[in-house]
Amino acid sequence: MVPRGSSRSEKGEPAENYPTFYRTIPVTHSKPPRRRSCLGKCLCWMACLIILQIIVIGILAAIIYFVFDPKLPKYSVDSMRINEFNLTNDDSLSATFDVNITARNPNKKIGIYYEGGSRLSVWYTGTRLCQGSLPKFYQGHRNTTLLNLSLTGQSQNANNLLSSLQAQQQTGSIPLTLRVKAPVRIKLGKLKLPKWKPVIRCRLVVDSLSANNVISIRSSSCKFRFRL
Repeated sequence: MVPRGSSRSEKGEPAENYPTFYRTIPVTHSKPPRRRSCLGKCLCWMACLIILQIIVIGILAAIIYFVFDPKLPKYSVDSMRINEFNLTNDDSLSATFDVNITARNPNKKIGIYYEGGSRLSVWYTGTRLCQGSLPKFYQGHRNTTLLNLSLTGQSQNANNLLSSLQAQQQTGSIPLTLRVKAPVRIKLGKLKLPKWKPVIRCRLVVDSLSANNVISIRSSSCKFRFRL
């Protein structure tokens, strides 16, 4: 007799019935490729464009520097005369100044166009005494231009201001500030650049502010800087 679930071998002995062995192979899932977001791509392109612009600007600046050898223009206040400096009945101070300024362009290959819309003013301790404007003109290579300018102004509630000026005048040293804001265009050879807005600030020390009197300028220093 052969037990249930067994079979007889050739030797007559029943053979054991073992279960079938199956090898399990682990299933691997490939990771989907990462996709850059639109924001990441935009930031990457913007960074590349900024770097490219910096490189181009650097190359242009190097070309301008070595080819044109740019130098800042120079300014000086040569003389100043007061035609009117009076306190009126309504406590306002009327002032009329005549100022002579020398503008120098030391560049060999660069010209300067002084455009309209300039502002020139004289200040004392934060109070504007008078103002005017520069004329429109072109300053060529290595050119020196003399400017004769008339400035007028009126300061309200000027009692304290006049008292301070009179006390300062006793010392023989009155600090003034001359400010100039003038839009200009730079000419490189035959190429005109867009408008720039230089700011010129001259610190002056004069001996007097008496009307109808030529003022002696004890010291004068002017600084020039560009701004967009």
